[in-house]
Amino acid sequence: MKLSSSPILVVILIIASFVIGSLYTKVGYLEKGTTSGSANPQVSVGASQPNPRVAAPNTPAAPVAYGSADQVEKLKSTDHLRGDRKARILLIEYSDHECPFCKRFHPTAQKIVDTYKGQVAWVYRQFPLSFHTNAQKEAEASECVNELGGNDAFWKFVDAIFARTISNGTGFALDKLGPLAQEIGVDQTKFKSCLDSGKYSKYVQDDETAGTKAGVTGTPGNILLDTKTGKTQSIPGAVPFEQFKDAIDQMLKES
Repeated sequence: MKLSSSPILVVILIIASFVIGSLYTKVGYLEKGTTSGSANPQVSVGASQPNPRVAAPNTPAAPVAYGSADQVEKLKSTDHLRGDRKARILLIEYSDHECPFCKRFHPTAQKIVDTYKGQVAWVYRQFPLSFHTNAQKEAEASECVNELGGNDAFWKFVDAIFARTISNGTGFALDKLGPLAQEIGVDQTKFKSCLDSGKYSKYVQDDETAGTKAGVTGTPGNILLDTKTGKTQSIPGAVPFEQFKDAIDQMLKES
């Protein structure tokens, strides 16, 4: 009996297709260099949260150059400060208004300033995380309040947001920012005009860039700076008061 060649031909075609497909995949792999993600995601300090700069799926992630605490910016005329500007130790916090760990840390930072009267001052800088939807506009809003009402109004505004937000991105509604500004004595019309203009968008982003240069990868990103010796110490996260006390006491002992 003569066997039909059709089944044999089908098998040959299947094998050939598999080989060609494998070669094509290998060539594509070599051209791209790698198929695995090259990003190095960092977790937010104080919590297991995604990095605010990790690219969206299927989007090449730009490399982020994280620095170290010794590169932190010194006290600036535009900084928001609570305490004595001439204090020896600066507690520099890079913060996000919608970060639950920043909310938790806020009273701790206040306790540090109250405990070390004249010796430690608190510097608040912006570091809104991109996955906290309202954080960027809330940061800009606080800058508008500062422009219209000064440093005291800024702190009242920030204190109020942390007291009232439930955090995690949209804990304080954006349409409540104007009424809050008015509540603390800022003209709501002027505030809305300032916020809608986006004039402080770059200022907020510049704060965040400077924080990254100082090694901040999440919030609250806390850095102690001894203005006398120039020494710095990074203490990230919503850590207890006692941990800061030990570090501050050691800094104050040094000549």
